[in-house]
Parts: sequence; C-alpha cells; structure tokens
Amino acid sequence: MAIGTLLACLPLVAWAQSADPHRWQLNMGRGVTPTSHAAYSAHMWVLWICVVIGVIVFGAMAYAIFKFRRSKGAVAAQFSHNTTAEIIWTVVPVVILIVLAFPATKNLIKMYDTRNAEMTVKVTGYQWMWMYEYLGEDVSFTSRMDRRSDEIRQTKQDARDANHPHYLLDVDNVLVLPTDTKIRFVITADDVIHAWWVPALGWKQDAIPGIINEAWTQIEKPGIYRGQCAELCGKDHGFMPIVVKAVPKAEYAAWLAEQKAAAAPAEAAPVAPAETPAEETAPATAAVPAAAPASAG
Repeated sequence: MAIGTLLACLPLVAWAQSADPHRWQLNMGRGVTPTSHAAYSAHMWVLWICVVIGVIVFGAMAYAIFKFRRSKGAVAAQFSHNTTAEIIWTVVPVVILIVLAFPATKNLIKMYDTRNAEMTVKVTGYQWMWMYEYLGEDVSFTSRMDRRSDEIRQTKQDARDANHPHYLLDVDNVLVLPTDTKIRFVITADDVIHAWWVPALGWKQDAIPGIINEAWTQIEKPGIYRGQCAELCGKDHGFMPIVVKAVPKAEYAAWLAEQKAAAAPAEAAPVAPAETPAEETAPATAAVPAAAPASAG
C-alpha cells in the first residue's frame, strides 16, 4: 500500500514544480530552457527505472521473507551461488547503462554546442559581485546584492521579520535577456574561482581566473529567475546572488537602446566663435607725419 501511494504521488511531485526552487521541494524543477528540459527528462527516466528495480527487488525480498519463514518449517538451500542469477543481475544493469548512455551523451554534446548563437554575454566573477558585458553592444554593468538584503545582514535582523521575500537573492542590476534567443555565455573570473548558476536555466559553469568557459541558453518563458555563486569564493560567498530577467525580444531591444543611450557620452555643445575686440576690428588710422624741422632764421 505504501509503495502504491508513493507511485501515485510521484507524478504530481514530478510535474508540479515551478522554475525556481522552493522550500520542501521534493523533485528537481523542469526549468525554462532546452538544457533544463533535457536534464529533467533524463532524471525522470532514471527515477522510474530505479522505482521499477526497487519494486522488483524489495518485492522479491518481502515475498521470500514471508513465504519461506522459519515458523513454516522452511529449510534454507545449501548452494553457495547460482551462475544464472549472477549473469542476469550483471547483464541487466549493463544493458540499462548502455541504453541510458546514448541520450545522455547526445544531451551533453548539445549542452556544449554554442554555435549559431544570436548574441554573446561575458560574465566575470569578482569578490563579491558579477560583471556583465553585452559583447558588440558597448553595454556593461556590475550586479551585486541589493542594499536592503545587505542592511538586514549587517544589522543582524531576523530575516523572517524583515518583510523581504527575496532576502539574499535580489540584486541592484539584473541581467536582462531576450526570450526565444540562443545566447552564448563566456564566463571567467578576476580574482578567485566562482561559479555562475541559475537552476531554471539548467546548467552551472565555473568562472576561473585566466580561463574562459562557454555555455549557452535559450529561455522559453518571460520571468525572473534567480541563482547564486555555487563555488566557495571567500567569506561573502553566500552574498553573491544572480537575477536573470527574461523579456520578449521587442522589450529587450527597447531596454538595450535605453542602456546604450545612457552609456553614450553627452555630445559637446557647439562652441560659439570668440568675439573680436573692437580695437582689432576698427580700421587702422593713418600715422601722423612727424613735424617738419624748424628752418633756421
């Protein structure tokens, strides 16, 4: 009965997840990208295979324990091993692993294929903030934990009483990305090892000084997706959140134009020609001839 109840609840648990993780979540979320969907599908396949194997193995154990119990006078067999059984429980797991290896390998290759990307974002990790550069667009900014979270942390308030639903998960400048667009990321760090991780996107990539790692995403649904640095990068490691805001392409284009306008230097006002002094513009007066020398009387 317990196994039946668990099996009945598993589909509800598996398919009722939001993009972002939440308290008491029992299964991984589906996410909002092809990469996250592939990871979720692989996870569910393995989960159900494990459930079937568990039911068979523990069912056989329960049957043997009950059917051949000592109180019924059962006598244990005296053989040391069974070649047929050993072949079966060796071959079956190998076949399962081989079958799972094909889609897993295909998905792994696809995860690292950054070709045909429509835009590139450079991500640089610092202690303790992120810098985003939209390559080819002359737009860049830093993103760090929002002031409200930092105030709560510094004053040692109880976060549950601070009325801040996204404590430690909000930033001052969010990373704005367009939906339905293949986006290439180049990820590095300036000081120590960081890791850029947003669960809803379905991947995590290390940011290592002196090394550039690549990743890509294609967000299907507009929304706010949160993450954090996933590498122990120092004393403020837990205060290095990530917020991605996915918007439709038209809204993204308007936002990008606004950022470019704000970053462009103000055009210098035209300088009026300097006025020429009056004395320079007045016509030159004829020189007064010198007085003739007085004649001798």
